[in-house]
Amino acid sequence: MNQVEAIEALLPQTQCARCGYAGCRPYAQAIARGEAEINQCPPGGAAVIGRLAALLSRVPLPLNPANGTEGPPLIARIDEQACIGCAKCLPPCPVDAIIGARKRMHTVVAELCTGCELCLAPCPVECITLAPRPAPPAPEPTANRLRYAAHTARLERRASERAALLATRKGLAGTTPGRS
Repeated sequence: MNQVEAIEALLPQTQCARCGYAGCRPYAQAIARGEAEINQCPPGGAAVIGRLAALLSRVPLPLNPANGTEGPPLIARIDEQACIGCAKCLPPCPVDAIIGARKRMHTVVAELCTGCELCLAPCPVECITLAPRPAPPAPEPTANRLRYAAHTARLERRASERAALLATRKGLAGTTPGRS
């Protein structure tokens, strides 16, 4: 296991971006490169900071308040009566824990939700709230990492397919039908 993988394995895999990076792996890479401090992960809090300090032979630092505060594990909840089915919460969920379709009520799969908070901002009717996670505990970090990788790959594939489609359409627009 290389240093980035060892660092990433200690992170909580919430993929919340509160550290200032797009996910746990980019944050781990930044730590390994010496570009980020070990105290930028609010979901991991003091426990993760301590483990990172031990791994990297560094002095533990207090959690950087610019990244947020440590708190209990959270879970998103959708007020199903208020949900308008806009689907704006679906793309930002890094582990695909929200399910639903346009113009249909959405719901959170509690077993998958990491409490990352990324679904809150895009909701136009503010029907999503965060609450302390009841037992059982949050999803297993390895499963979160795999779900995040699948989510990211799907978004990249869709962007690539869209770009190819637009390029094809642009190429067809440059030809004049009916002329030889």
